[in-house]
Amino acid sequence: MFRAIMLLLLFFNSLGAIAMSQSIVEQNGQLSVKGSEIVNERGEAVQLRGMSSHGLQWFGNIVGDEALLDLRNNWGITVFRAAMYTAQGGYAENPKVKTKLVEIVEAAIDLGIYVVIDWHILYDNNPQIHQGKAIEFFAEMSKKYAGIPNVIYEICNEPNGNISWGGNIKPYAEVVVKEIRKNDSKNLIIVGSGSWSQNIQDPANDPLRYQNIAYALHFYSGTHGQWLRDRIDYARSKGIAIVVTEWGTTDSSGKGRIFIGESDQWLDFLDARKISWMNWSYSNAGESSAAITWDYKLTESGRYVKSRMLK
Repeated sequence: MFRAIMLLLLFFNSLGAIAMSQSIVEQNGQLSVKGSEIVNERGEAVQLRGMSSHGLQWFGNIVGDEALLDLRNNWGITVFRAAMYTAQGGYAENPKVKTKLVEIVEAAIDLGIYVVIDWHILYDNNPQIHQGKAIEFFAEMSKKYAGIPNVIYEICNEPNGNISWGGNIKPYAEVVVKEIRKNDSKNLIIVGSGSWSQNIQDPANDPLRYQNIAYALHFYSGTHGQWLRDRIDYARSKGIAIVVTEWGTTDSSGKGRIFIGESDQWLDFLDARKISWMNWSYSNAGESSAAITWDYKLTESGRYVKSRMLK
């Protein structure tokens, strides 16, 4: 009898060890949108935590297999965002930068973490400027990664300037999402909003009519406060899902001091709602918001974000 009990205990312990060894993607599988939440294949709410690269045309050398392995094993990240700028030497001017993005995506798949393919609109403030190239790019990516649950598409980082949701962003999103869905019917798609992805109330009031669409919200702790958290709660009350694909510990310049108390307030807010987040940035960009220094040590921001990731 004792031997039988011991064998059963060993069996269940071995099952636990197997479960512990599973990657985040093996544990959760295909992500989808259910109301205002991102859920796994069992319909359970999921919160991903991770890092975003800086522009791959400048800092692509920082992110490789070893860096992602370290981030997964020692930081506990479950998602990585590959920020491929469209302008400023990015894809629209130098399509070869796609090679680095694909390298990151493939490494993330091998490591069993989720990965965001970020079409990084910024100084080209209107996503319609490079709409044709976006269609071409996401047609290729969605054919390549259809059915691979690790992959998430972010189709416009931070629309800004004299544009609107209804006049520019939504029409752009409709054609790009349509192109992705020709090839990939399941994987999550994230869409930005106006004012650097802070006007989340606009898609909340006029959402896209596709399945598995979430909306990006970006903040910097030293600049954006309760008013933006209130917008998140309003948007979620209207039934849309939000992913914070970029946030910083500094003010919106990325420079100056680190706002620890304000960052704690933000992350506590996101954690309580199981809203996924990615910190800007895993780079040695020489700014306060960067996670590492020129000689690859952690900055104050990097130390803080790592500690919150492991919390």
